[in-house]
Amino acid sequence: MIFDRKNLTDTQLLDLYKRILKPRLIEEKMLILIRQGKVSKWFSGIGQEAISVGVTAVLDSDEYILPMHRNLGVFTGRDIPLYRLFSQWQGKANGFTKGRDRSFHFGTQQYKIIGMISHLGPQLGVADGIALANKLKKNGKVTAVFTGEGATSEGDFHEALNIASVWELPVLFVIENNGYGLSTPTNEQYRCENLADKGIGYGMESHVVDGNNILEVFNLLSELKASMKDNPRPVLLEFKTFRMRGHEEASGTKYVPQELMDMWAIKDPVENYRNFLSENGILTAEFDTSLRTEIKKEIDESLALANAEPEIEASLTEELNDVYKPFVYEEVKPSTEKENIRFIDAISASLRQSMERHENSVIMGQDIAEYGGAFKITDGFVAQFGKERVINTPICESAVVSAGMGLSINGYKAIVEMQFADFVSTGFNPIVNLLAKSHYRWLEKADVVVRMPCGGGTQAGPFHSQTNEAWFTKTPGLKVVYPAFPYDAKGLLNESINDPNPVLFFEHKQLYRSVYQDVPKDYYTLPLGKAALLKEGNDVTIISFGAAVHWALETLSKNPDISADLIDLRTLQPLDTEAIFASVKKTGRAIIYQEDSMFGGIASDLSAMIMENCFQYLDAPVQRVASLDTPIPFTKALEDQYLPKGRFENALNALLAY
Repeated sequence: MIFDRKNLTDTQLLDLYKRILKPRLIEEKMLILIRQGKVSKWFSGIGQEAISVGVTAVLDSDEYILPMHRNLGVFTGRDIPLYRLFSQWQGKANGFTKGRDRSFHFGTQQYKIIGMISHLGPQLGVADGIALANKLKKNGKVTAVFTGEGATSEGDFHEALNIASVWELPVLFVIENNGYGLSTPTNEQYRCENLADKGIGYGMESHVVDGNNILEVFNLLSELKASMKDNPRPVLLEFKTFRMRGHEEASGTKYVPQELMDMWAIKDPVENYRNFLSENGILTAEFDTSLRTEIKKEIDESLALANAEPEIEASLTEELNDVYKPFVYEEVKPSTEKENIRFIDAISASLRQSMERHENSVIMGQDIAEYGGAFKITDGFVAQFGKERVINTPICESAVVSAGMGLSINGYKAIVEMQFADFVSTGFNPIVNLLAKSHYRWLEKADVVVRMPCGGGTQAGPFHSQTNEAWFTKTPGLKVVYPAFPYDAKGLLNESINDPNPVLFFEHKQLYRSVYQDVPKDYYTLPLGKAALLKEGNDVTIISFGAAVHWALETLSKNPDISADLIDLRTLQPLDTEAIFASVKKTGRAIIYQEDSMFGGIASDLSAMIMENCFQYLDAPVQRVASLDTPIPFTKALEDQYLPKGRFENALNALLAY
């Protein structure tokens, strides 16, 4: 291994040695603790330390790094107290996740480290969002994100690199090519000679680097960082290295040929660098011994602190309270000046006034800039806010949602438009596994609103007509809003953008241009989690949301003799159970009317909740009316049959006659 010191001083060379030695000695201790059963799981980075150490040594302390399992050198390079790392690995309170997640599945704003989730790919998109925020701030900062050669097969890898290239984001994409994805060798994972070659397809600068040579890593990254400040751009880096231990310690390495292990053992990044320093008179045996003694002492003392720390005691209140970031509703009252506008106009007005109010807000989506979006909701926004804040995206929902998380991490509010709610399925993973869980896992907000144009009645067929709120109402950590009227849509969207928690905001397409209402011209808010009582009666409680609210109103107008409470939920998560239970206890009958298909829809949970909490008040079984349990069809006759509108009146009368 050839080391080129270039113009580095002896002090700098020794500093790199301290940085690369520390994670190695910690790892050696961890292997002992694993055998002793004092740590449950460990992902070893032995043999790969030069990459983590080199990247961290080059970046400024306020530049974000997004590491993976084997990047201990990132955490030690940012000088995180070792006792806190040991506490994290043991699931103690002084860790970073309150025992809710393990190993390196955490982040910390204090040290500008954003940890991975096990699905790997989304963190690449998060890096895009962080870098986008840096670009908007014009602060010249670089973001580094790690991935393995295995994760380069994920769609998120393609999406994130494509976005970074199109948007010219200052991101270092760091591939640690260590030979195996768990037990699958690289020749069964991809066919290109080098993963760095993939950069060509994205129009992106790329490099192949000896990942075991700390000076090659450090020198190249130093040059890249300096040039990216003046010329912001993404760079793809493939670091050739090897994993000397199993995927995790329980996996072992029996599947690896011994000659391969022997070849890479000779390339050990720590030992080779130590030999280079010794041979050139930079590192003395005395200093090396002293340094090792000092690090081992720190490890032992930190471990003792973590061991002495008590086990976490479960607190139901704390667990429930940490699912969402605390947020206190502050009412902004509307003015008396109103205008009669459509549902779609209310959405557009909310977005416009919210972006005026929150200068750190960014809206992203397909065709939303000059074109104004598929429904023209953002028409004219580019002229007012500029293309930096109204951003057309490639067709890649997953990376865009992840980028929204990155914007949130770096101080922005993200509004993501799904062109149709159906398309959210390709962005499902980062919503339910990243946005929803971040605050619970490490108390990091996900200040992202995902707008969801949804619903049937327009003969748009199976891929443009779903109302898929039930995918998200069952996911703790998400808020789900589904208004039926322009007044509610504007006030609730304003509040959703204010709220630092992730919100899925459903907008029924059929209501866009068919429903008018007098709506205040200026900015105002409505609280999430509060239902609206649209009609009052004594015979039955009708519970609904979205377009079905209007269908229920039509039915009641044709049946003036029916005395009903009609509840428009408006918000599905959090849910106004108080309003629901109070009404059912008064009327003794309940019918739930949803557009979604029956099985697994929110009506099922509402029915169960009413049965459990209001059983003694009921005079009849709770009824559910919903669409058929089929995909939604295209032709009008089939769609009309699918939707529940034609079945509600009979079900309501049958309930009243029970």
